[in-house]
Amino acid sequence: MTNNSYILITPCRNEADFMRKTLDSVINQSILPNLWVIVDDGSTDDTPAILKEYSEKNSFITVLTRENRGHRSVGPGVIEAFYYGYDTVDTEQFDFICKFDLDLDLPPKYFEILIQRMNANPRIGTCSGKAYFKDKKTGELINEISGDEMSVGMTKFYRRTCFEEIGGFVRQVMWDGIDCHRCRQLGWIAVSWDEPGLQFIHLRPMGSSQNSIFTGRMRHGFGQYFMGTGVVYMFASSVFRILHPPYFVGGMAMFWGYVKSALTQCPRLENKELRQFINQYQWACLLKGKAKATDEINNRQAPVWQKKHIRNES
Repeated sequence: MTNNSYILITPCRNEADFMRKTLDSVINQSILPNLWVIVDDGSTDDTPAILKEYSEKNSFITVLTRENRGHRSVGPGVIEAFYYGYDTVDTEQFDFICKFDLDLDLPPKYFEILIQRMNANPRIGTCSGKAYFKDKKTGELINEISGDEMSVGMTKFYRRTCFEEIGGFVRQVMWDGIDCHRCRQLGWIAVSWDEPGLQFIHLRPMGSSQNSIFTGRMRHGFGQYFMGTGVVYMFASSVFRILHPPYFVGGMAMFWGYVKSALTQCPRLENKELRQFINQYQWACLLKGKAKATDEINNRQAPVWQKKHIRNES
């Protein structure tokens, strides 16, 4: 049976500079969403007027408005806004759920391809394409480096049953990494593909949505600490980031964000079993390479998925 019904849930705030491109790129998809819930998280620019314009012309767009908190809030704030929309919907009527940002420019068959891939492999729980951004000086498209073992945070396309099984998103920074580790722990596959039909433009580069890229990368370092990442893996990851734009500064900011969180003894993810699972996986990545480590863990966890899902289907 082919499943293709999907819902987009979009938290947004002050997106007037980018949102028309995003709205148009969704409206031009080869398979339209059955419902698109956009949560205006207290915008003070022209966002509400633009949302009203598009929702009046497209019946599948629903707009919800939250009270203005006075500032943009990433991490937990974004997820709170996501659930503000999610909780208004009977999600059981959809095969797929996507947390989707309003600063993206998608290729026209983006969702069609993701749906085809997920229908072909029932173990894929979450997937995405790859994000690129334009260099301000040269206009060159630059890959926002992300691992193939995860779906990217700005367009988290989920099989509904998988999303429910992992317990949804953690309401904290690094929610978009923790969810993929939880998928693997339960035997699901998390994946992203870097192909022309799945490459999209991130109109606001990753980590730059609040104050500066430096602030965003420091926040990423805190998120890694919260998730339970070990210091050796974090150091290796920061060194890797130093070699990619923004050169040096991005990697250093990430590592300092991690160290600062450790020195101030910030809280960590309460699920100790998941933290241990993440640590074991990260060590395997360091020793064997991420691709091999991911293949091995996906194969090892397959019986976990089969035990539940093959039994349920029979």
